[in-house]
Amino acid sequence: MNRPTRMTGALLASLALALGLGGCTVYQTAPGVYAPMPNAFERSWSAAVGALEDEGVRILTLDSTAGKASGARGDIGVTATVRTQADSSVRVEFSTSGNTAADPTLIDRITQRYNMRMGR
Repeated sequence: MNRPTRMTGALLASLALALGLGGCTVYQTAPGVYAPMPNAFERSWSAAVGALEDEGVRILTLDSTAGKASGARGDIGVTATVRTQADSSVRVEFSTSGNTAADPTLIDRITQRYNMRMGR
């Protein structure tokens, strides 16, 4: 084989390789697009604390480890308790104390806000 034929063969092989690689597609995950979903406790905890804040409760203590948030709105004390149950479901309870007659629907509004934040 003479030299020009070898160069032509090498050129054709390089061209075929380049054309073949040009058709390859690489898919990458876009940065920041995929975040892990919060677990049920974290989602419920965030919604419960947000519901208190939505209704003007001044948060005094937050203890996510114990699942308790408490605060006050005027003379009314408000507590949110979030617990993971044995079946892995999450139970959320709101309670009020003090002068509840000053705003008898406060606990209902907090519950409604919580449900809205949870998409219910």
